[in-house]
Amino acid sequence: MRQAPGKGASPGGELSDREETVVRLTAAGHCNKEIATQLALSVKAVETYKSRSLEKLGLRSRADLVRYALQRGWLQGG
Repeated sequence: MRQAPGKGASPGGELSDREETVVRLTAAGHCNKEIATQLALSVKAVETYKSRSLEKLGLRSRADLVRYALQRGWLQGG
């Protein structure tokens, strides 16, 4: 039986610092282009980091990613 997304285990391993940063910014509502500009990366690099992160975390969508970030306390209601 597969564990619910973002509920502890990371199927593909831990996120790198850069992957975590991209996940946090994505969950906060930033688009790939904004993230790329902020981190001085190409849009393709941001897409790759995000894709690898989703795979590692066993997530499928941006909505899953936002739920994961909320569970981690990365997003503060304001």
